[in-house]
Amino acid sequence: MVWFKRKLEGIQTSTKDKKETPEGLWYKCPKCQTVVTTEDHISNFFVCERCSFHERIGSEEYFQLFFDDAKYKEIDKKLKSGDPLEFEDTKKYVDRIKQTQKKSGLTDAIRTAYGKIDGQDFVIAAMDFSFIGGSLGSVMGEKIARAIDKAIKLKAPFMIVSKSGGARMMEAGLSLMQMAKVSAKLNQLSEAKLPYISFLTDPTTGGVTASFAMLGDINIAEPDALIAFAGPRVVKETIGRDLPPGFQRSEFVLEHGFLDYIVERHDLKKEVSKSVRFFMN
Repeated sequence: MVWFKRKLEGIQTSTKDKKETPEGLWYKCPKCQTVVTTEDHISNFFVCERCSFHERIGSEEYFQLFFDDAKYKEIDKKLKSGDPLEFEDTKKYVDRIKQTQKKSGLTDAIRTAYGKIDGQDFVIAAMDFSFIGGSLGSVMGEKIARAIDKAIKLKAPFMIVSKSGGARMMEAGLSLMQMAKVSAKLNQLSEAKLPYISFLTDPTTGGVTASFAMLGDINIAEPDALIAFAGPRVVKETIGRDLPPGFQRSEFVLEHGFLDYIVERHDLKKEVSKSVRFFMN
């Protein structure tokens, strides 16, 4: 028995009257394929409600998450990279910088800011992977150094949110110098008896891992973050052996003693604030 019968064949809606689904309305988890609204995903701190996959986020999201009432003041906002080596690969370094700045809206791969966390003065340097893979260059080293000076002036704890592919090859030796420079500045912070919290997110690799990312008074990480010097593919090819499950993920790194704890993004501010109070009291 037929309840409904089409009177006219074909679709009658004109092109101008068709409704398009707005782009970015839905978010699909790359791990478990769960689909939720983008609004719900954002309100859940960019974490999948089903499998707890932590999507990569940038400096702005971390500033909003950490600072009280999302209020902060950015430091050295206009500091930009030069090109002393006049480097060129598939394109000139100066052109690559300009294109990335235009696309990302950032001046370099790190932003530094200060504000309050649960009423306590706090200084944060947060990397952005969207800017040439969060690579460590002269600007990053200088901005971290100045942020440490600010922390010492404010007598405030200091945190680096690491999210980097390592040293920026376009700056060669100048990039590698930043590893020693930042490590030396962190020693000044220690002499001022102020805590340094190193927060490792996905991915933290290369020269960043080999230097200041592992020098924290407390080293913490997000779940399932890649934390390594060389990536797992390179290690496997070098040693010619299969790697253990979860190799170089934050849980593996914690088990082998390189981290103090792993924290879900929902609990991040609470746990960091607790650690800060422990050091400052």
